[in-house]
Amino acid sequence: MEQKVIATVGGHQITEAEVEAFIRSLPREQQAYASHPDFRKQCEEQLIAVYAFAKYGEEEKIDETEEFKNVMENARKDILAQMAMRKLFATVNVTEEEIKEYYEANKSKYSKGASVHAKHILVDNEEKCTELLNAITSGEKVFEDVAKESSTCPSGANGGDLGEFGRGQMVKEFEDAAFAAEIGHIVGPVKTQFGYHLIKVEDKKEAGESNLEEVKDQIRAELSQKKQEEAYRAKVDELKKKYMD
Repeated sequence: MEQKVIATVGGHQITEAEVEAFIRSLPREQQAYASHPDFRKQCEEQLIAVYAFAKYGEEEKIDETEEFKNVMENARKDILAQMAMRKLFATVNVTEEEIKEYYEANKSKYSKGASVHAKHILVDNEEKCTELLNAITSGEKVFEDVAKESSTCPSGANGGDLGEFGRGQMVKEFEDAAFAAEIGHIVGPVKTQFGYHLIKVEDKKEAGESNLEEVKDQIRAELSQKKQEEAYRAKVDELKKKYMD
């Protein structure tokens, strides 16, 4: 399929595919803007500038200088080394049995603390907080609706949902109240440095060990990195013996 040509610079046609490849080479946080027309236009302009300067460099005969030749040789060396390492690392494999054995030998490493899944409503004074609590407990209003209407926390837009959190992730007063509350009950007003909270606990999980399925990907990554490091060191030793005078 013929690619759409964005621009022609010094005889080179910059296509949509080349722009896409350029965007994929950018840091991940920048790639998030790929669908934005202004960002895409900026990338196209960058490519045009690169080819224009490269053409200008040819006209100035920069590619005939010793400096250019040295830079090209260093780039060639770096690319060869990177591709050779990539080929080496492609041989590294972590088996399911290795993952299981590692997990069994290191279970304590994957212990997890107790956690709470809670929602909250945050307001700036105790009187208002008590009024909202009475409206909810009387059945006049629903907790999640009140959070959307009255909470000053950004979580209010999501019904006050804070998701699951463990010890040490919230301010102490809030944490103590949440961990002490019963599932489904609403507690408050709870005063913190941010204001006054109503807290509704959705779920609780006791401290314990993560099961194998929960940590399998983490273990695979750890073992893979370890094996790659071992393969790298062994290959360097081998190559030093082979190539060093």
